[in-house]
Amino acid sequence: MVVANKEFLRGSWLNLIMLNYEVDPAVLERYIPPATELDFWDGKCLVSMVGFLFNDTCVGGIKWPLHVNFEEVNLRFYVKHFDGKEWKRGAVFVSEIVPKPLIVTIANTIYKEHYRAMPMRHSIDELERNRRRYLYEWRFDGRWDGKLGGIVSNNLSPIAPGSQEEFIFEHYWGYNKVNKRTTYEYQVEHIRWNAGQVIDPVFEADIEKLYGKKFEPFLTKKPYSAFFADGSEVMVRNKTKIRLS
Repeated sequence: MVVANKEFLRGSWLNLIMLNYEVDPAVLERYIPPATELDFWDGKCLVSMVGFLFNDTCVGGIKWPLHVNFEEVNLRFYVKHFDGKEWKRGAVFVSEIVPKPLIVTIANTIYKEHYRAMPMRHSIDELERNRRRYLYEWRFDGRWDGKLGGIVSNNLSPIAPGSQEEFIFEHYWGYNKVNKRTTYEYQVEHIRWNAGQVIDPVFEADIEKLYGKKFEPFLTKKPYSAFFADGSEVMVRNKTKIRLS
């Protein structure tokens, strides 16, 4: 009998904006965790700029004061790991922005994540023709010059099997590189989301300072695709170690 790892974090991920960019796989080489390999969509290596709301957050079963509801923006890419029986599809985070320093300390220390704390804000505006505009913003170097968002129809659909939306959204494992031979693996649980296309996607940032000069030629282009998902309650389980022999 396989016993699942205990719960580490519980909350809701809501209103997810995903702008997806094709990159040269060589750009990601230094970030790939041991025992994983890049996962491609239709032969393309994709990274995603992601903005969403973290709501009703509990860490270790506790709702920490002033750390329950907040925004997050991250840059992630996609990998897979063979555990000896099956392939697990997962995500690796290059950088994550939140407005809460305590989240940064916990995630970076325990999970070897790459969080940074910055002032953040978001807006949701009702538009004509049953649409909404979502926008996530962050203040960097004293200026509100980072933004991620777009316009979304309120008519969402279940994610279709085999679709690019499934490839982008349906990842139930996270992988973090600890060192050259060790990886942290953690499981993420949530129901299957509803999704739709993002119209007029927006992404503005100091890419070189936030993510490195190598990402600049790719993240300044028009996104390869842009999706929205409604989100749901999620649960993140405690990490385990994968070591190369």
